[in-house]
Amino acid sequence: MATIKFTNLSVYRQPEATEILVEDGKFSQIGSNLPDADETVDLDGMLVAPPYVDSHLHLDYVGTGRDDEAADNVSGTLFEGIERWSHIKKNQTIEDVKRRALRGIREEMIHGVQYIRTHIDVTDPELIGMQAMLELREELKDTVTIQIVSFPQEGMHNYPRGAELVEEGLKMGADVVGGIPHSEWARQYGEESVHKTVDLALKYDKLIDVHCDETDDPMSRFVELLNARVLADDYGPRTTASHTCSFGSVDDAYAFRMMGLFRKSGINFTAQGTENAYLQGRADTYPKRRGLTRVKEFLEEGINVSCGQDSIVDPWYPAGNGNLMNVLDNTLHLAQIMSFDDMEVGLDLITYNGAKTLSIEDIYGIEVGKDANFIVLNAPNALEAVRQRADVLRSVRRGKTIFQRSITIDKDLELPSI
Repeated sequence: MATIKFTNLSVYRQPEATEILVEDGKFSQIGSNLPDADETVDLDGMLVAPPYVDSHLHLDYVGTGRDDEAADNVSGTLFEGIERWSHIKKNQTIEDVKRRALRGIREEMIHGVQYIRTHIDVTDPELIGMQAMLELREELKDTVTIQIVSFPQEGMHNYPRGAELVEEGLKMGADVVGGIPHSEWARQYGEESVHKTVDLALKYDKLIDVHCDETDDPMSRFVELLNARVLADDYGPRTTASHTCSFGSVDDAYAFRMMGLFRKSGINFTAQGTENAYLQGRADTYPKRRGLTRVKEFLEEGINVSCGQDSIVDPWYPAGNGNLMNVLDNTLHLAQIMSFDDMEVGLDLITYNGAKTLSIEDIYGIEVGKDANFIVLNAPNALEAVRQRADVLRSVRRGKTIFQRSITIDKDLELPSI
């Protein structure tokens, strides 16, 4: 069997390791002074980390903010974005969705992402987006792992047969049940959608990921009901609450109580630091809210939280390019997670924490026996990688390099002393 030794490196979370041995596409040894191999790759002292995990993305929306005039979101709000999207999707085809989604996947992969959870809108009688993404998931399975959420963007109750279409998406092969209770027309409908989401997950043995309380309104508290249901059904570790922006606006007494219940259930959270900083606070003058859930407090309380790109040039967000290091940088600033110790482990938000969100911990990480999937960052250690927003120099999948780029430095360049 062919062997490759990657040498002259450091490994995230494993400071003692300086070499990695890959055999037949899997990690066979991790340490120092490892045996010779058929091929040796010198990584010039750079940091090796597990691939990035984008735990929240909408691949069926990619590029629609630029390609369609109907996408012009004048108010810059979540709810106008939904209204704009409802018009755009009426003209999409499977080929169109695949073309745009592939563009988004390529942008993510060139920035070191190998695992994506994508929410696919099923409030469409033809289920065009779901058909397209199921095809792409199969076509690209050797280079990127795609986890699909059957997601009712226009609501389970607001949209005709919304709940039925979510279930149909699961029958077609989606991995995760989605919901959006804060967007339903009444609180009761939102509560019913939470119950329906959990019931479907239990029925089909699927994961859960709910767009939850993506609003500044502190009275939007569907995460409380979601957590109570999965706590009662012992389903918390398989459940994710995405966004939860309102949890950043609630009072501390309520937050303190809920933190204890979140720890008890084991529920996961995802934060979309760039998009929600753009979307939220639109009704505020000053002081203006940051639009972010309590990321720092989650980390301090041992509650799993990860980051996602969310949008790439769509009716909700005119930017986004799949660079999770940019998302991480914005999140760390907004959440004020900026001590040296914090930044040493900041990569967790886009690596290990994301893997826990996707429930792929058994196959993810730099460990002997697992698939040799990793990235090489243009930095010697984690602190410098985060501080410098380091580029990805190489992405490796099952021991094979997907892509690599070189950074040319003029060694004769004279720099001022500091």
